[in-house]
Amino acid sequence: MRVTIADVAREAGVSKTTVSRVINTKGEVDGSTAARVREVIAQLGYVPSSGAVGLARGSSRTVGMLVPSLTWPWMGEVLQGVVDTVEAADYGLLLFTCNRGAESVKRFTSQVSARAFDGLVVVEPENTLDHLTELHRDGLPIVLIDDRGHHPEFPSVVTTNHEGGASAARHLRAAGRTRPLVITGPQDFGCVRDRLAGFLSVLPTDLVVRGDFTEICGRLAVEQLLASGTEFDSVFAHNDVTAAGVLRALRLAGRSVPGDIAVVGFDDIPMAEHTEPPLTTVRQPTRQMGETAARMLLSHLGGTAVPDAPVVLPTELVVRHSAP
Repeated sequence: MRVTIADVAREAGVSKTTVSRVINTKGEVDGSTAARVREVIAQLGYVPSSGAVGLARGSSRTVGMLVPSLTWPWMGEVLQGVVDTVEAADYGLLLFTCNRGAESVKRFTSQVSARAFDGLVVVEPENTLDHLTELHRDGLPIVLIDDRGHHPEFPSVVTTNHEGGASAARHLRAAGRTRPLVITGPQDFGCVRDRLAGFLSVLPTDLVVRGDFTEICGRLAVEQLLASGTEFDSVFAHNDVTAAGVLRALRLAGRSVPGDIAVVGFDDIPMAEHTEPPLTTVRQPTRQMGETAARMLLSHLGGTAVPDAPVVLPTELVVRHSAP
């Protein structure tokens, strides 16, 4: 059976509070008593809970991370960036998802109340920003990844979505494409509005279809436009998953890519290299976003002030065969 703090206290002839003070180096125990307690700890092989030690010292040395779901295509890279950074700083990570809606949020809130972690990295789940803002006002350090144009009160890490959209348009324009189709993501996302505005500032078009970041929305948009006889010579999809649907629909319709129609995506998820043909796309530095957010949070926990303005990381056009 596991040795407990009560076993140590009983063997050393002291209270559990005294043992706790010795473990947490509170300096409120006389030298001989502290030495006896440490000797008993060594004899019994007692290993104190890191969480209990941390809470006694005012820190759990654990970072929380709240995300909508792990199924988002780029979430794994963001998560890996956070994990690499917090582990290098000798912190643990508690991961929370909102797959079960209100039930998930309730469980997460209970962990906040229990002080299970010192600060929080967030990829904002839907309808949680007000709650997160309240937690921040109550003293919980929070850093948001991809603020979706919501501009919260707390620090955030974002990318150059406007410039990313513009770079896709410049590339298509340079390739002689004059009739582009744009398939957006959800309109309430600030990143979607920025990508569209950036693209249209360089290559205006009236062919804009609202999408939802899914493969099927890209496929259906292309199928419906082709069936209606609408002509277009290029497609800018607001994420790579949608672009994959576009490529599938064009292939089934017998249209060559990029000969007939060039295709550009956004994100540069691992799949983008393995579509047919490989996808030209705007790369988001997703792992770096996770690393940066985690470093900001850890610096704040260490007493360093975080920037008031969002930290902006650059996007980059990656040219492959779908739009050479």
